[in-house]
Parts: sequence; C-alpha cells; structure tokens
Amino acid sequence: MSTSTSTPIVCLLGPTTSGKTAAASALAQTTPIEIISVDSALVYREMDIGTAKPSKEELASIPHHLIDIIDPIQAYSVAKFRTDTLRLIDEIIARGRRPLLVGGTMLYHRALTQGLSPLPSADSAVREKLTIDAKNKGWPEMHLRLKKIDPITAGRLAPNDAQRIQRALEIYEISGKPMSQWIAQIKPVEKNVSYTFVPVALEPLDRSILHTRIDRRFSMMLNAGFIEEVARLRKRSDLHLGLPSMRCVGYRQIWQYLDNDIDYDTMRNKAISATRQLCKRQLTWLRAIPERRIVNCDAPNSQTRAVSTIKSIWNI
Repeated sequence: MSTSTSTPIVCLLGPTTSGKTAAASALAQTTPIEIISVDSALVYREMDIGTAKPSKEELASIPHHLIDIIDPIQAYSVAKFRTDTLRLIDEIIARGRRPLLVGGTMLYHRALTQGLSPLPSADSAVREKLTIDAKNKGWPEMHLRLKKIDPITAGRLAPNDAQRIQRALEIYEISGKPMSQWIAQIKPVEKNVSYTFVPVALEPLDRSILHTRIDRRFSMMLNAGFIEEVARLRKRSDLHLGLPSMRCVGYRQIWQYLDNDIDYDTMRNKAISATRQLCKRQLTWLRAIPERRIVNCDAPNSQTRAVSTIKSIWNI
C-alpha cells in the first residue's frame, strides 16, 4: 500500500450499540487489519464491563490499539490521541496491514480530520471551584449559568453533562471568552496531510431501536458484574467522581448508588438516560459530517453492508 496523500484511512463511526465492534470483527475474518480505538472510555484499565470493552478473545484475535493504556487516575487528551493515532497508522501500514479506526468519540475524529484548536489548558484551581459550586447547586443550575454566557455551547449540552459543562465554564473563567467563540474564531492547526480519512457511519433510521439495545445492554452489564466493577474502583483512595474516568456513562450513577445517594431503580434509569443522551450527541456529531458513508444499523444485514462498504473504499 502506498503512503501517499490518497491513502484512505477508514473510520468506522457510530453511536453506542450501533454494532461497530461486530462489524470490525467480521471484517477481520477476511482482511488483515489492526483496529485503533476511537473511544475515550476504552483507554482505561480496570474498566471493562461498563465501557463494553472487546472481550479478551477479540483482543487476542485482532490487534487492537489505544485500549487499556492508562490507569483511571490518569487523563488522556485529544491531542495525545491524535499524536498516537497518526503514529500507529504509519506503523500499521509499514507492517503491510490496514488500520481501521473504530469508535464513537467524535471529538477524536474531528481532531484527526480538522486538527486541533488551541483552547486554554485546564486549570485545577478553577476546576475545583466549579466542582464545589456544582456540588452545592447541581449541574442543571451550572448549565443555566453556562447558557447565560455561552448559549451556543449550552444549547448542545444536556443539563447533566457535567464534564462538558465544567470544561465550557472553565474556559470562560480562564479566558473571559465563551468556548463557542474559541471554536469559531480560532483556525485549526496542524492538519493532517498524509492520509485521507473516510468516515463510514453506522446510523439508525429509527433511534428507538438503539434505545431498546441500550436498555438491554445495560441489563446485561449489570448481570455481568458492573456494580462489582465500580465497587472495586470505589475502594481505591485515589479515585473520585471528579475524574474523567469516573464520569463515564454508568460509572457515575453506580458510584452514587453505592454511596446511597440514589436507589437501584433511580441508578438504572439515570444510567440508561445518560447513555441515550450520549447516543443523541453522537448522532448529532455524525450528521455534521456530510462526506460520511451511511450504513443503516437497523437492517439485519448491516454488518455485511458495513464490511462491503469498507472493502469498496479500499478497492478490495
């Protein structure tokens, strides 16, 4: 394979429960691929059930990258993802194999295709102040605060999207400028010129089908020991709900349940609702990518169609 600017790098994208892992596994049966995870939750070790991490058998049979690479106490930035992914693409192609990017963290995909905007760095003091405010007032109230200073950003965030609300407020506190202005006015830098990223999107015609899958999968996670997984993490003295890892969908709600802040049914309903909101955000991001090639993930043959679409891009 050539490493010219025309080399297509397929990104298999989609909302949660759309069938990305299954489609990638089917492709691997006939094509020598290595999978690069485009998922901000799969980077964490000890977080397997709640992140729907590929099984040990899947990880052993297909080379995977950017999975289980950091401890939950650590942070993994978008910039680090971009650097790591571009390096991995070079290495995989040099081995004579095809890299396949698979996941649903759309901010990672945007960093690859559009470069990075130099947003203000995190400020631990400002973040701690916002965390205290949120504990006293609640995230819906913080969302209203954000709406007053940055209605554009607030409009695309759910009232309980703690991580993103906090980051948007932090940026305003640090710079005095709303996050939406940073994104709109600052020209992205360091665009990739080595490859052409081709998005293949697994999308539903009927979102309610994904909602049903989300409900079913969360029940399966609970039966598989999700609560016990969070309980083990909660025993660690260095982990807390303010960390990005513990803000992953499901982990926060189960942690609150273990703290006796909410009952079991409330935990389950909140976790499912948060997952549905994540799904909605992922679809919104996807629909802003006009060049994507859409595969209907509702269809019984969606896996076969996804594989065929990817192979047609690679001309194989």
